Amino acid sequence: MSFGSLSGNAVHALNEGARLAGCMQLTGEGSLSPYHRQGGDLIFQIGTAYFGCRDDEGRFDPAKLKAVVESAPVKAIEIKLSRGAKPGLGGMLPAAKISPEIAETRGILQGEDCASPSRHTEFDDVDSMLDFVERLADETGLPIGIKSAVGDPGFWEELADAMADGSRGVDFIAIDGGEGGTGAAPLVFSDAVALPFRPAFTRVYAIFARAGLTDRVVWVGSGKLGLPENALIAFAMGVDMVHVAREAMLAIGCIRAQKCHTDHCPTGIATQNQWLARGPDPTLKAQRVNNYIRTLRRDLLKVSEACGVWHPGLLTVDDVDLLLGNRKATPLGEVYGYDPGWGRLGDEDAAAIIDLMKGTAPSGEDEEIPTT
Repeated sequence: MSFGSLSGNAVHALNEGARLAGCMQLTGEGSLSPYHRQGGDLIFQIGTAYFGCRDDEGRFDPAKLKAVVESAPVKAIEIKLSRGAKPGLGGMLPAAKISPEIAETRGILQGEDCASPSRHTEFDDVDSMLDFVERLADETGLPIGIKSAVGDPGFWEELADAMADGSRGVDFIAIDGGEGGTGAAPLVFSDAVALPFRPAFTRVYAIFARAGLTDRVVWVGSGKLGLPENALIAFAMGVDMVHVAREAMLAIGCIRAQKCHTDHCPTGIATQNQWLARGPDPTLKAQRVNNYIRTLRRDLLKVSEACGVWHPGLLTVDDVDLLLGNRKATPLGEVYGYDPGWGRLGDEDAAAIIDLMKGTAPSGEDEEIPTT
């Protein structure tokens, strides 16, 4: 969730927590606010309304994009095609939640409802999307990726075909499972629209694996992957990075009240009501985000070590069985139709990870996790 959906204190806490933990924060489609500027590295998300990089008519403005990414530690740009919580729906920020600060950050008018369309206006097919990707790369010099929920495989087959000759392509693909979302989606969408992460990811990954393209893309997973067992399975299936949203929000005080759209979030996380938004102490909450990320990393590393590898990225589908109660264990690769070698890093990438891990301190059980 972005600034506008989240309070300034919540965004501040997440960014400072990312700085403390040494991870990146995704801005969400609401652009880059003052609260994102606490030293944490950023991924700038471009949504269908082009917030923060739009002209007065709402059209994409490359000069504004370049200015905003140069103003903060932005490490990559993610184009949001759709999200698992509400694919194909778009969104609405009610006028009551649009403060002068939000209006300035997003480049929108105050006093009017702010709609995020369900689709982009800068491109309308795979070919024009890749032209847009290359244009952004030329303008900013940053890695450019896409985020999407998954349904019809046709788009992904077209994308793999278009990337086959190596002349154009995305640097990363974030697959957003339909079970994701932080509470601002209609229940029918969050419950029943778009594939859950595992079948979604494996459907797309298989298309790129058959084309021999998996090592040319950084794979990002999203959809309840902030739980260590879910993240470990995602890494085994071929994910290189995970997005975490719901769990980080729980760390800063979200209680899943599902009142995000009302401006009356009782814990002050998803509101612009100044009386409520004062509740979260960003310094305290930042430390809790840090504690959560560090604990998640420790768990991922300890289980990976127990499987005999240096890093979660070195896990494979051969390391995981899925259980049917206590009656049957089926290898993960068999469940999702993986061919031999799928989900496994190339030798060069695996060796680079091992070299990096050998140069880091061990994740011993006595590692101190600060408490607050």
